[in-house]
Amino acid sequence: MLWSLFVLTLVGASYGKESKLVNIEQGPVRGYKEPGDDVFMFYGIPYATAPTGMHKYKAPLPPPTWTEPFEAVNKNIICPQMEFPGVVIPNAITLDDCLIANVYVPDTQQENLPVVVYVHGGGYQIGHGEFTTSKNLIKAKPMVVVNFNYRLGPNGFLCLGTPDVPGNAGMKDQVALLRWVKKNIASFGGNPDDVTIIGCSAGSSSVDLLILSPMTRGLFHKVVPESGSNIAGFSVQIDPVENAWKYAEMLNFTDSSNDIYVLEQFYKMVPRDILHSVNLMAFKSTTMLFGPCVERDLGEERFLDDSPYSILKNGRQQKLPMLYGFAEMEGLFRTFTFDAWKDEMNVNFSNFLPDELHFKSEAEKKEVARKVKTFYFGSKPISNETIFRYIDYYTDIVFAYPALRSVRYQVESGNNNVYLYEYSFVDESAKLIPYSTVRGADHCAQTWGVVDGGSFENLNEETLSKDYKSVKKMMRKIWASFIATGKPVPDEADFPNWPPTQANGGPHMSIDESLKLRGPLVQQRILFWDDIYDKYYSAPIPPPEPVSTHKTEL
Repeated sequence: MLWSLFVLTLVGASYGKESKLVNIEQGPVRGYKEPGDDVFMFYGIPYATAPTGMHKYKAPLPPPTWTEPFEAVNKNIICPQMEFPGVVIPNAITLDDCLIANVYVPDTQQENLPVVVYVHGGGYQIGHGEFTTSKNLIKAKPMVVVNFNYRLGPNGFLCLGTPDVPGNAGMKDQVALLRWVKKNIASFGGNPDDVTIIGCSAGSSSVDLLILSPMTRGLFHKVVPESGSNIAGFSVQIDPVENAWKYAEMLNFTDSSNDIYVLEQFYKMVPRDILHSVNLMAFKSTTMLFGPCVERDLGEERFLDDSPYSILKNGRQQKLPMLYGFAEMEGLFRTFTFDAWKDEMNVNFSNFLPDELHFKSEAEKKEVARKVKTFYFGSKPISNETIFRYIDYYTDIVFAYPALRSVRYQVESGNNNVYLYEYSFVDESAKLIPYSTVRGADHCAQTWGVVDGGSFENLNEETLSKDYKSVKKMMRKIWASFIATGKPVPDEADFPNWPPTQANGGPHMSIDESLKLRGPLVQQRILFWDDIYDKYYSAPIPPPEPVSTHKTEL
């Protein structure tokens, strides 16, 4: 009853607005346009159904159908997720059945418009579709834009390799959304054969993983990973069953049997608020407990059937045009932990090495840690005076090195349409870097150069500086050109020529107040890590075949 009253209130608030009615496979859908605006917005359309109860970790089910017009006005639905300091979602309604899409449609009679699907970020732990909006990108060039929710944290990425918890529920949600777009986007004026997928952070990791999946062939045609790579440590769990046991212990689960089905039963029964009660974002190295995984073969569709490394090295990915890059100081996302970690880094730097590196002994690990610490900090201690080297370190191990490594494998396997960039513009409104008088291009800064608003702190685009407005105008031209043509430089623009990159990470475009074509990107740092990864990298593994003496009792 309360839910019905809420929907009626939203519909009542939409009276007086111009509406648009479209027919999709599920039934008619009505969206609205704000007065004076030129974009129709369709909020909260179910694209799939999240399974519940004992089946809540499985792949999504088909969406509901209806006969009366669906009033697409609810933009507040989010998936269950942990709380994260500083991230507040106004008026959020947390639902288990949270798989909804929001569609932005320009007020035009044109058909077969390019389609953009945004995958939200948040470390696979937090976020929602409306985390970013792109109405101004639509104004730069008519296109249909879709964003959406997918299951998060353990609900979306628990991976036990059992029939009830095979793994990658959240990624299968993403595939279901893309299949929904393929079937329905023409009704909104979009071209289902011209779809670009875009995301920042975990959204970037997602779109880069989507090109590897056997489930996604033909569902999209261009890819824009913004600060996140399919080969990054946080993109795929190295040992998902071990992670599941660790997290269960954090939730006060105790069991000495080491029985995977006992663990599975715990996760099936744990209440939602307890399941998402632990903050998993403050990781010291490159991984978090929950994210995509390599799945065990259970005779069903698998999102990921091998490690990203193996798929790329063997050229089994979709070779599509890519606009690929990151911000200059991605490592700024880790400055909130600097004061808490700097002393430990001086004492035991090996605790902060990338988790995807495997060593034969603790002595070997400590020796590599010594080399890494010396490379970044020289003979100086990690202190307030060396915070920029701390930023470089986290820029490299979480974002820059995995991205350039993935790009190299793309090019070596025959993808000759990868356009590489580094974004370095910093607005005067950006916060100063701690212990300095300097500002830097933070994690996903290029995303905010394209989407509506200016940053996490300032969403009012009208108050931005003249320089920032100019950069956003340039960025939208570049992104719109790539979305429309697969090339980032429009023919009519007064921009320098931007050729595809080579395996060595060059050329790349430096994006600041203007564009400058440059050679290989952070080459010295990349060569340093190449030597280490060639010796010590350990690819993610699928869960082992479950063994239990108690299975029949459960």
